[in-house]
Amino acid sequence: MALTGRLGLLALLGALVVGLLFPSGTGVLAVVVVLLVLVAVDLALAGSVRALRFSRTGTTSVRLGEAASVTLLMTNPGRRAVRGLLRDAWPPSAHADDRHRVAVPPGERRAFTTELQPSRRGDRVAVRVTVRAWGPMGLAARQGSHAVPWTVRVLPPFHSRKHLPSRLARLQQLDGRSAVLIRGQGTEFDSLREYVIGDDVRSIDWRATARAADVMVRTWRPERDRHLVLVLDTGRVSAGRVGDAPRLDAAMDAALLLAALASRAGDRVDLVAYDRQVRASVPNSPTLLPSLVNALAPIEPSLVETDARGMVAEVLRRTRRRALVVLLTGLEPAPLEDGLFPVLGSLTARHEVLLASVADPRVAEMARSRGDAEAVYEAAAAERTLAERESAVARLTRRGVRVVDAVPEDLPPALADRYLALKAAGRL
Repeated sequence: MALTGRLGLLALLGALVVGLLFPSGTGVLAVVVVLLVLVAVDLALAGSVRALRFSRTGTTSVRLGEAASVTLLMTNPGRRAVRGLLRDAWPPSAHADDRHRVAVPPGERRAFTTELQPSRRGDRVAVRVTVRAWGPMGLAARQGSHAVPWTVRVLPPFHSRKHLPSRLARLQQLDGRSAVLIRGQGTEFDSLREYVIGDDVRSIDWRATARAADVMVRTWRPERDRHLVLVLDTGRVSAGRVGDAPRLDAAMDAALLLAALASRAGDRVDLVAYDRQVRASVPNSPTLLPSLVNALAPIEPSLVETDARGMVAEVLRRTRRRALVVLLTGLEPAPLEDGLFPVLGSLTARHEVLLASVADPRVAEMARSRGDAEAVYEAAAAERTLAERESAVARLTRRGVRVVDAVPEDLPPALADRYLALKAAGRL
């Protein structure tokens, strides 16, 4: 039972009036008794909150940064109207506009829409619905809570999709739908045409030339149906924040752009998220992009060191034929030295390996800072960090690993460009 402020005010005024008219204590007692009776009557006439029935409709998934709407349907099967307040509670990160005034006559149903503006990826689950039904005099109220399950999955925002059209245009050139045709280890024969100055003489088809009046050359296009394995490191390194988001979010954005591009190129794309166990696994499918964003939405960084040996073993188990393995991980020296470097040879011996890492733009800013003693110390620490990353890149390159190291907003297009360059060079 909930009592309003007006009840206390009425009791005070009543006690004052009775105290003036009837100085004895019996007058005050009479007022208190009358008020308690009124409260009891008001509470008895309030609508029942236990009998209320609820159901939901609305949004089940939304991209991070977009709004979602969930409608709560409340049915009053009782004999009295339910008037008062309703709170549709959600987690704080859902940023729900969750308070509503209610007035539901007996036997009728009303809809109440809650607007959500989630600030984090993952599943936002409704907590409970609480209703406070006032009596007709507004002196007391019945209150009760109901569990009305509903989940809104907040998907990665995929900001890098703005880079997709320009990369698809370049892909069309590589794929032979324009005049730009290339030759490399991973290319297949496309057609014959006349030789023009600048063509690679190795592409001359001497048999076709002998049958024709002009020198004929073969044109080539990148092979399709290549295999890409995207490996998302969800360990401790991915939890570091760059700006307002963890490194993992930037790595996801890069993985989504590369997956969308490669699938349009006709390549098969698999994804595995791993730290000490498989956190998500998405095999190639016709609905690759929706499957990826849905699988990546609930993944959060694990505050454990990634088991590099287990991660490499998982990749080798999943693919037998040669593939492009894209590792989205960090360039921190200690994890590389103790984890990836000892097992890297078994991966590069069988696959083309590309490592993509999220750089912190703040480190470069600190390296340029000068002024006071504190700024100089920060610059020295930043310079050391940059030198360690450059050393790690050099060591990976010597072991046959291509590296893309870029700040969050530049990593997705840079990784896509490196993929297209490998495809143009016939490395896939």
